[in-house]
Amino acid sequence: MKILVVEDERDLMEAIVASLQREQYVVETASTLTAATDKASIYEYDCILLDIGLPDGSGLQLLQELKQLGKAENVIIISAKDSLDDKLTGLELGADDYLTKPFHIAELNARVKAVLRRKTLNGKNAIELGNVVLDLNDRLLNVNQQPVTLNRKEFDVLSYFMLNRKRLVTKTALAEHVWGDNIDQADNLDFIYYQIKNLRKKLQTAGAEIEIEAVYGIGYKLIEL
Repeated sequence: MKILVVEDERDLMEAIVASLQREQYVVETASTLTAATDKASIYEYDCILLDIGLPDGSGLQLLQELKQLGKAENVIIISAKDSLDDKLTGLELGADDYLTKPFHIAELNARVKAVLRRKTLNGKNAIELGNVVLDLNDRLLNVNQQPVTLNRKEFDVLSYFMLNRKRLVTKTALAEHVWGDNIDQADNLDFIYYQIKNLRKKLQTAGAEIEIEAVYGIGYKLIEL
């Protein structure tokens, strides 16, 4: 799962990022409205944590643009303002939730998980496909009711495929979603091939009724057997 944190208070941003990373999320950040707008318009995020009071404008401006792009429903507003008008405006623009500063990081984590469940799983914690069950909350994979051990990136790759099953997934989209900003430091995307190769072997060995199929020159697609 990939999350964008839009926050200009450095200490708070670092605390949020550290907490989300402990939950195994891929986290990207932006401290200005301009930077946040650039990222949100180009990349896809499962959840956006959006501060209203940014140094170069209001986060509500970004929320308005996200609404036009059809991406506003996965936004949680985080703001020092406890104004009813701000809350109503944010919710009317499509924000999923509103959290007033100061708040406990544990509460933020709980609300993020709730948004992700509603957005991707219709309120559930797991994705089921054939004889495969992927628990996103506990980060566990079961095939035929038997546990299959995955490393962190293998789990992230599989969850992305299962959330986008039957869709063509390009190498670039997969890399950006699973590795986030770190992908800019890579010389090539060969490492994706090795992650998928290992994942395929584990799924096959476990007798999974799904398979990651290569689409030559473009990317991959998850199919049911």
